[in-house]
Amino acid sequence: MASQYDLIIVGAGPSGSTCALYAARAGLKVLLLDKSTFPRDKICGDAISGKSVNYLEELGLVESVQASPQVAVSGILFSAPNGTKITVPFIPRENSKVSPGFVCRREVYDNILFQEAKKNVETIEDFKVTDFLQEDGRITGVTGTNADKVEKQFNAKVVVGADGYNSILSRKLGFYEHDPKHWVVATRAYYRGVTEMTDAIEIHFVKDVLPGYFWIFPLEDGLVNVGIGMLHTELKKRRISLPQAHVAAVESPYFRERFQNAELLGKISGWNLPVGSKQRKASGDGFVLLGDAAGLIDPFSGEGIGNAMCSGKIAAEVLTEVCKSNDFSAQRLREYDQKLWQELGDELRTSTMLQKLGRFQPLLNLVVNKAAKSNDVRTLISEMMAGVTPRSVLLNPWTYLRLLFV
Repeated sequence: MASQYDLIIVGAGPSGSTCALYAARAGLKVLLLDKSTFPRDKICGDAISGKSVNYLEELGLVESVQASPQVAVSGILFSAPNGTKITVPFIPRENSKVSPGFVCRREVYDNILFQEAKKNVETIEDFKVTDFLQEDGRITGVTGTNADKVEKQFNAKVVVGADGYNSILSRKLGFYEHDPKHWVVATRAYYRGVTEMTDAIEIHFVKDVLPGYFWIFPLEDGLVNVGIGMLHTELKKRRISLPQAHVAAVESPYFRERFQNAELLGKISGWNLPVGSKQRKASGDGFVLLGDAAGLIDPFSGEGIGNAMCSGKIAAEVLTEVCKSNDFSAQRLREYDQKLWQELGDELRTSTMLQKLGRFQPLLNLVVNKAAKSNDVRTLISEMMAGVTPRSVLLNPWTYLRLLFV
């Protein structure tokens, strides 16, 4: 295996594998590393948004996802704190017969992306990166140990950190920051036998976990992904144990009957989500950060896969030009940050405002109650989720005056 690459990508999840695939298309020489062996589990809600489907179509991987264990979803069922429920259908994708979204276990989904990347770039699984090589202050490669505990070093023009919220690159360079105001903590558990399931994902704004929500997502063969996500500041302030809140939600009067005969498979697991309610630095001399390592998770929905894949594509495009220019300085690589926030900034800022609005139970009750009675309101929400109507419309006070008089 050659020792010099255009890119070394640390982490082969959706952001890393996506970056590898687009970079390979551009003719870059790529080494993709991951500390695990695929397929492997990743704690997540498992929802694959329409944004993700766009990249799957570009990469020619939609059929692979459709042929895998998954559920094609048709919409979202919302419930307000007062118990009112609505189901909002997704708008069909324009000129496409592909589902607007899927729920697919990350053990399956990430492996589809990784196996495709494996066909196109050099990969090493079970490789733990322990440090980064530097020369005159610039990141020039990585060092780590392989499955046989043998230390190896690899050099590259640019190192790409795609290894999640706990990114070693972010930590080593002092970028890691656990800011409770911009950090969500979540649980996830798999169940079998939950009743009243449909092909819609369910988001329940449960009073005790606002601002946050309880989700129930359908999976293949009667499996269900269930979890709670909540801001870390609220957890600390209210001294909430999220696993206990998870159990309390399942056993609450509102959900108890649906889970009465359900079987918990494995345990209730937890993980951290650095959300994009603040802009974090995502590049420097000889490196860029992708996905969760760059803190790109949607503050309102908690969905991170679409933004991770987006960052992977943008990084590949920028780094293709960077490698041609042979300038790997922080100033040159700042173009990645700029293009990333040009693409995602407005959406993340709007989602941050929606997250804050979600603190107000009367407002949530108002929107869901009106949507339950009005097809116009359901259409507005559906168009917002599909990107036809910008989410910023929901931040306009006139929107809520309109709701009052529907």
